[in-house]
Amino acid sequence: MSLDTRPGRYVLNLEGITAGGKPVSFQKLLVVHSAHYRRIAVKVARQFTEPSAEQLHEIGQDKNVKHDIFARIDPERAWAGLFRPPVKAQVSGVFGTRRTFNGQVQSTHQGLDYAVPVGTPVAALNRGTVLLARPLYFEGNCVVLDHGQGLLTIYMHLSTIEVKEGESVHRGEEIGLSGGTGRSTGPHLHVAVRWQGFYLNPATMMKLKLP
Repeated sequence: MSLDTRPGRYVLNLEGITAGGKPVSFQKLLVVHSAHYRRIAVKVARQFTEPSAEQLHEIGQDKNVKHDIFARIDPERAWAGLFRPPVKAQVSGVFGTRRTFNGQVQSTHQGLDYAVPVGTPVAALNRGTVLLARPLYFEGNCVVLDHGQGLLTIYMHLSTIEVKEGESVHRGEEIGLSGGTGRSTGPHLHVAVRWQGFYLNPATMMKLKLP
């Protein structure tokens, strides 16, 4: 469920097919409680809070690109096994943090930040296909991997991209080097997980014991 889900009781309906081709389904009651997230103030270059007309045009083009990328859903599962961290480093920014840029632009941090210097190798969390590998205005050098069934992982602020769109990658394969490109307060890696149109906490994904 997304950060915008209201507290309450929800019924989760799951349907699938066994290895033998037999349909199977079940329901599970989920209880969503209120959560409290940190609020922080950060400073970035002025162009990221007061973009020019030319920069606004670039931002609009990026928005169209992301809309197209996020609309693509491969029904086949590409991932297998556990999702592994992209780097061996301490988490410096957690999911859900409310941030104010330059005292005026507010946003919600929908991923994890890793405190790594420029040039740190970044690995794919799991097997997938490269949907996007190009620079974007806010995200900087960005890679999006499609793991199938509407599950995407996103790697931002890279200094170097080492994969091409359409390529297949394996879990642990190097896809780029960390950096501080785009709207960034300094060198680090931002990783996000998006499933069926919603952002999920990558820390939770990487704790799941998956087949």
